[in-house]
Amino acid sequence: MEPAIVASVVAKLADYERAESVRILWAIESGSRAWGFPSPDSDYDCRFIYMRRQADYLSLFPRRDVLEEPPGPIFDVNGWDIAKAIKLLLKGNAVIIEWLTSPLVYRGENAFRDAFLDLAGKVADRTLVARHYLHLAYSMLSRAEEEGGEIRLKRLFYVLRPVMALRWLALFPDRAVAPMNFRVLMAESHLSPIIVSEIENLLQMKAETREMGTGPVPARIGDFYREEIRKAEALFVNAVPRDDARRRELADHFFRAMLDQYAPSA
Repeated sequence: MEPAIVASVVAKLADYERAESVRILWAIESGSRAWGFPSPDSDYDCRFIYMRRQADYLSLFPRRDVLEEPPGPIFDVNGWDIAKAIKLLLKGNAVIIEWLTSPLVYRGENAFRDAFLDLAGKVADRTLVARHYLHLAYSMLSRAEEEGGEIRLKRLFYVLRPVMALRWLALFPDRAVAPMNFRVLMAESHLSPIIVSEIENLLQMKAETREMGTGPVPARIGDFYREEIRKAEALFVNAVPRDDARRRELADHFFRAMLDQYAPSA
């Protein structure tokens, strides 16, 4: 994390607050740096959760629930309104959980983060979270198929990560929040020594090489993720997610409590 780039990101966060009259509650680094498999040329991906003034949530003409600009050559900074983040969490989107557990924090309210993670533990639905990870894996693999069976080796990690999250969910049937860090996720997924060795070799290459190039998927790695996707489909595709009023009630209560505590003044 280059200090000058970090300072530019923090300055951009302050610009958003002034221009939009919002309060940024949590701002972190996402992407490969936070997941634990950066390359020498990895850019910076700051993501944040923000809150508007209380009156803005009562308006007949709601403001946008995303703050974003076109990404620059080195970093991009964009975020979600807290209401959007909560609704996506209820739908099984695991991105917000990853933001809340990122080890690279630009700025934020720790009490807010802890309260949001507590909510996630109560309302995140394992079936919906698993489908989120399945969709990610499908998306990355479809791109590989479009490239004639080959894949950018950097992109292979964007397949392996959701696949290991699916394996982790199957191994821990009472939990819905998988570890964000790739090596922690790998350790807790109880992979075979052969697969661990192959992944470690790829991690070493990625850490040292700016451009890993494109090539066929290593045979053992391909067999591994295809089998894990097959098992996850059997476990989660036809499972019935929770649809209880209690989850929505908890989410509403959390939103109102955070609004009372953190909304910027008029």
